[in-house]
Order: sequence, then structure tokens, then C-alpha cells
Amino acid sequence: MTQYAPAVSVRGRDSSRASAETSAMPRRHLLSIADLSPEEVLAICQRALRIKRSGRSYPRTLRGRTVGVYFRKSSTRTRTSFLAGAGRLGAGTVAFGPDDLQTTTGESLEDTARVLAGYLDVLVIRTNDTIDEMRTLAAQGDMCVINALSDCEHPTQAVADLTTMLESFGRLEGLSVLYCGEGNKTAASLALAISRVRGMRLTLATPSGYGLRADTLHVARRLADVHGAFIEEVHDARLAPVGVDVVYTSRWQEMGVRKPEPGWKQRFAPFGVTEAFMKRVSGPATIFMHDLPAQRGEDVASEVLDGQRSLAWVQAQHKMFSAMAILEWCAADAGVPQRGR
Repeated sequence: MTQYAPAVSVRGRDSSRASAETSAMPRRHLLSIADLSPEEVLAICQRALRIKRSGRSYPRTLRGRTVGVYFRKSSTRTRTSFLAGAGRLGAGTVAFGPDDLQTTTGESLEDTARVLAGYLDVLVIRTNDTIDEMRTLAAQGDMCVINALSDCEHPTQAVADLTTMLESFGRLEGLSVLYCGEGNKTAASLALAISRVRGMRLTLATPSGYGLRADTLHVARRLADVHGAFIEEVHDARLAPVGVDVVYTSRWQEMGVRKPEPGWKQRFAPFGVTEAFMKRVSGPATIFMHDLPAQRGEDVASEVLDGQRSLAWVQAQHKMFSAMAILEWCAADAGVPQRGR
């Protein structure tokens, strides 16, 4: 039976609370999907599905823990997933709004992290600032930090995405995925996740100038070469491969922000997922996925989003089960989150 990686030791705690707990409690951060090994990616997805299949008999693996959720940007699915998931695992939760911490009045991020680490076992954070901010929060060594969206990546979304594919097909190896639209943070994490699964293929069909960041694409391709996956990017919707297993799209206006370029919607229009587009690229068992929220009539037609091939709503629910598996991986007692458990 394969387990998650060994627990990371905790440094710097001198409280009585720490002395009773830290010998058995791992401290791991999830700042980038690339921080996970291929085995860990698969194990967390499998764990998410086992939690789902447990029905309402959720494991209380986070009893006695406290999870903080600090979102400086709007969220429906990710915020609710972590709050609900943490509660179902037995953890207490604390939710912070964008102006609730004293960083808004001048306290340093380092000092804030040291203070929060005395109260929280996990901090889930969403920000459009750089991932360096999250690394600063993680440097205190006592509190786990989970990236719920940064300026360059959305790793917890990728876990939910692969969990959905794993449930639908019973495997990840050998699946082909077509992503249409902007090379945004969801696309970045999807590319980094797929690059770690042998035999998976990802084609990113994006308008010219709206593809993945060059550094992210470079890393994803390098990892794909190492792990036997394949990542490509095309800028003409007519070049999209056919017979794919998964068609995936995302809202063109990320976080609801419009593009500054005049006429940008016309450039995106060929990449909208319509019934005709699905018919052209689909195989007999192709599924449709969307990270939501959707802009119906733009990134996806209502007939596709609500159609028989769509797993968008299942995918949204999987965000909670994935959040639960990630919380376990970060902060549950050593030996609890095992493959095959």
C-alpha cells in the first residue's frame, strides 16, 4: 500500500498545544501543483473519490484542527468548498475578508504569518498577487498554506479537474484533453498537472497573444518530457484535435475582468464551445468540463453546458471533495491519508 510522502517536521513551536500534536502532524504546503509528485497527484485524486463515496460518513481526520480561509478576491466554489470540507472533516473554521487582517494597516506579512500560525493549522488563501506572498506566509514553518488562486496558478482547481476525469474514465493515463479559450490560471495548473501523468495529452487552443505564460508553458513541456506526457498549444481553433476524451473551457473574462483590447471577443469567438464545435472534436465518450462560472453564449453554449456530455456540475462538487483530500494531505495525522484506505 503506497502512502503519501513522510511527514515534514515542524519547527519553531514552543506552545503546549504543539508539544502534544506535532510529532504526529505533518506540515505540508500546496502552493503549486508542480510541488506534488506524480504519485501524490494521483493519490490525492483517489482520496477525494473515496471521501465522496463515503456518503455522509466523512472521516473526522481534522478533528481538533483549525482552518483559516482568507480570500481577497470573490469566490463561490473554492471558498465554500474549503469551509464546508473542513467542517465535514471535523475542523473548526475562521473566515477572513479582504480587509480583516492588519496587513491593511501596515503590519508586515511575516509578522501576520507568525501570529496566524499560533491560531491556525491551515491557511487557505486567494489573491491575485504573486505566489511569493504565499511563500512568505509559508516560511513560518508551523502553519500549512494552500494556494486557492494566485497571480499565476489555481492548483486546487486542477486537483478537482483530474478527480473528475478519474471518476469518469477510471484512469488518467492515456487521456486526451482539449482546452479552449484563454491560457489563464486554470489552464496553467491544468497543464502542470497533466504534465505529470504518463500518457496524458493536452492541447491548449487559445487566441494568439492569450496563451499560457511562456515560463509556465516551458515548465509544463519540460515536465511532460520527463513523465511521458504531451503538451501543445495552438492558436487556430481549426487545428484543434478531434476524437478527444475531454473538452474543457473557462470563462474568458477571468474574475469578471474585461480585456483592454478593442474587439477581443471577436478573437475569442472561434474558441467558444458550441454544439457544432463539440460534434466536430468529440469521440463517442467525450465529456465536457468547465471550471465555472460560465458566461453562457460566449465561452460555452447553454446547450453544451446543460447537455448530457457536461460534467461541469459534478466537477464543481468535486472541488469540495478535493479540498478535503488536500486538507488531509496538508494537515491530517500521519498515516491517515493513504492510497487504498
